[in-house]
Amino acid sequence: MPMDIRVGDVLTMKKPHPCGADRWLVLRVGMDFRLRCQGCGHEVMIPRSKAEKGIKKVEREEAR
Repeated sequence: MPMDIRVGDVLTMKKPHPCGADRWLVLRVGMDFRLRCQGCGHEVMIPRSKAEKGIKKVEREEAR
């Protein structure tokens, strides 16, 4: 069952990006995730299955 990941969430990943940051902003969800590194701004698209395995924590701004 897929995790509840939404656009705007910030994911803390198990492995850091080469720039040293481990936090990623979710820009797109679907079969692939588009993520932006919060350290250097690099954007990547990775398959949902691979992304979900590497997630340590999900931070979400609550809707007002």
